[in-house]
Amino acid sequence: MAYDFDKIAENYDRLNHLMTFGMDRRWRRRGAKWLTKGLWRPKCLDVAAGTGDLAFEMYCAGADEPVVCVDLSEKMLDIARSKMSLEAEYIVADAESLPFGDEGFDCVGCAFGIRNFVHLEQGLAEMVRVLKPGGRMMILEMSTPDDKTLRPFYNIYTRLVIPWLGERLANNREAYTYLPDSIERFPKGKKMIAKLESLGLKVRQRKLFFGVCRCYRCTKPQS
Repeated sequence: MAYDFDKIAENYDRLNHLMTFGMDRRWRRRGAKWLTKGLWRPKCLDVAAGTGDLAFEMYCAGADEPVVCVDLSEKMLDIARSKMSLEAEYIVADAESLPFGDEGFDCVGCAFGIRNFVHLEQGLAEMVRVLKPGGRMMILEMSTPDDKTLRPFYNIYTRLVIPWLGERLANNREAYTYLPDSIERFPKGKKMIAKLESLGLKVRQRKLFFGVCRCYRCTKPQS
């Protein structure tokens, strides 16, 4: 069962930037630039959009307006509305049952939300369904580093420091204990690539900051 993000919406941005030392902004920006590179005003969808940071980067990278933002948390989308000046469409909906027809978007992105899908394969299939042939799909997600020498430091940070920050700054230790648990459970690397390729996508993986974050860049073949 996915966590109720309405509970942490007000502090979500601040803690995300703090926990990643601001690198999450750079990761989203790089992902959005890849999605839109060489395309003229592509129609873009941000799945599990949260507070809209990826949607904003898509717009800055040349996406057509309105960028469409979908999330289960109405409070997260309310924050996105309040902080973004661009024209966007905000839809409260389940990513595993997207309320769109087939092949309607040139670009589909999901940043730091896909590990919260209850049924991962169904959510991925929906993202592929609404993507046009030749379109691009980009997934950013936190991960565990492959380097065993880094793992003890990573574990200390995620298991002790992050829950402490959640309790101190958001008065919610539960949410930030859920975070490292969900990262640990989520398929990474070859396992995630296999899931994406099984849907017919061409996939390339990029490891960011020693593999603490991974970017999956996917292209849907032409029919």
